[in-house]
Amino acid sequence: MTKFAFVFPGQGSQALKMMDNLAEFAIVQQTFAEASAAIGVDFWAMLQEETAENINQTINTQPLLLTASYATYLVWLEQSGGKVPDYMAGHSLGEYSALVASGVLDFVDAVKLVRKRAEFMQEAVKPGEGGMAAVLGLSDELVIEGCAEVMASGIGVVQGVNFNSVGQVVIAGNKAAVEKASEVLKAKGARKVMSLPVSVPSHCDLMKPAAEKLALELNSVKFNPAKIPLIQNVNGEIASDIHAIKEGLVKQLYSPVLWTKSVATLAQNDVMTIVECGPGKVLSGLNKRIHESAKLFNLNSAESMTALQASL
Repeated sequence: MTKFAFVFPGQGSQALKMMDNLAEFAIVQQTFAEASAAIGVDFWAMLQEETAENINQTINTQPLLLTASYATYLVWLEQSGGKVPDYMAGHSLGEYSALVASGVLDFVDAVKLVRKRAEFMQEAVKPGEGGMAAVLGLSDELVIEGCAEVMASGIGVVQGVNFNSVGQVVIAGNKAAVEKASEVLKAKGARKVMSLPVSVPSHCDLMKPAAEKLALELNSVKFNPAKIPLIQNVNGEIASDIHAIKEGLVKQLYSPVLWTKSVATLAQNDVMTIVECGPGKVLSGLNKRIHESAKLFNLNSAESMTALQASL
């Protein structure tokens, strides 16, 4: 049988009414109720609001996306008769969804944990002081080189933080340094550099204070051995044990997301079907450019569940 993997999206995939296609399933309502009770926020009601202001706040986005992705996975288990993937991975925040789905973390523990993670990240850099930008059409090496040049000039921190696919890298750091790096990278031949509307410069050195707080928080959470092999962001490799998973989550806050390498690892392990489990289609676009021969699915409706079952 063809090996298949589930991958879980990160921040940026949220949208109003994003779970409406799965609202009919009782397990979805139950999962949202559990998350809401855990931290006192009605996430389902938030998804039905007129504007996206609340769902785009980092402290809401992180637990909300975790809840949506895990609820989608639970619907899949119901509909497929418990058919689990051969591998799992998640992009940034999505790694927590993968940890819950693979049995490493309890869902309610994870919801509380990512809420804290979001708070720590927001506390680490004051609003308006950080920035992120997507760099298109430039090699990883030139992006790293350009950021190093800017940092050497003393303007501030700026680093490549999301290596998403060939020719697509996200940079993050101090706002002024990101702006300068954007100019430098355009001069080096970037096809396009787009500023991203985020309040936190994720996965760069500015997040080290948040990582220290997260490390303490992780000590109070129970971790279990993974039931399904999990590929970690920080090295693009299959996590070997609980200690490595914990260490990876701490490092993940201030280290690049190696998504290109993560998907390449799936390919090397004969995965030919990659399923984006949760809202949006961001990862599928990246996955296609990394693993061109893979079949890609977006699991976000009853119809998509049926299509995936027929394919496996």
